[in-house]
Amino acid sequence: MTIRIDIISLFPEMFQALTEQGVVSRAFKNALVDVVYWNPREFALNAYKTIDDKSYGGGPGMVMMAAPLAGAIRAAKARQTDLGAAPHVIYMSPQGGKLTQNWVNQTLNTVQKSHKPQGLIIICGRYEAIDERLFELGLIDEELSAGDVVVSGGELPAMLMLDALLRCVDGVLNDEKSAQQDSFSDGLLDCPHYTRPEIFEDLSVPDVLLSGNHARIARFRREQQLRVTQSKRPDLIEAASKQGLLSVADNQFLRKIN
Repeated sequence: MTIRIDIISLFPEMFQALTEQGVVSRAFKNALVDVVYWNPREFALNAYKTIDDKSYGGGPGMVMMAAPLAGAIRAAKARQTDLGAAPHVIYMSPQGGKLTQNWVNQTLNTVQKSHKPQGLIIICGRYEAIDERLFELGLIDEELSAGDVVVSGGELPAMLMLDALLRCVDGVLNDEKSAQQDSFSDGLLDCPHYTRPEIFEDLSVPDVLLSGNHARIARFRREQQLRVTQSKRPDLIEAASKQGLLSVADNQFLRKIN
């Protein structure tokens, strides 16, 4: 199934870093994703292609005008509807809910496996803000933040979100289990990894990883997951415990290291 994505941006060329480079570019090159760009300037109402203006009431910065963005959103929605997708409009904003692996998993499930596939329309804002009336008109379904930080525009957060989402699509990674074993995939951080040589600057690979005993290796990696997560993100251990994601053996190991 092809994933429908429409991106509204003043700088669509920025997305070449995602669509032409790296692992995730396979999603675009292999037609797993159908992406179309909409520049709000194409929907400006004057000959100067104006898309921003001063904020009513004064203050610093410019505000993206409602009309060009509304035109771009409605055009993208019409395209997706014609292709049989249910459009879902996401505005990349520091005021939105945080991007998490759980969000990625739920969104991908909706995009790929719902009765009517969902298409994504991603708005990349610029300047101080976008006109609030776009929200009042119900043209935006969700606000999404890449973190508690402000950047110059929504393109970089959008690329971060799309990279996280598309690498989980079947056929993008060489080994589909890679995404399943990443940090946050089961609520915990990933375990440490090693590769050749066996000894580097007097440091050896743990013997258990060279043993060929798959059961011992699996348990060792699980314990290292728990150890790393407890050390770096104890909040994730607490959340996993509340969700019932920890086994009896997991809890025994945590008590031991504590």
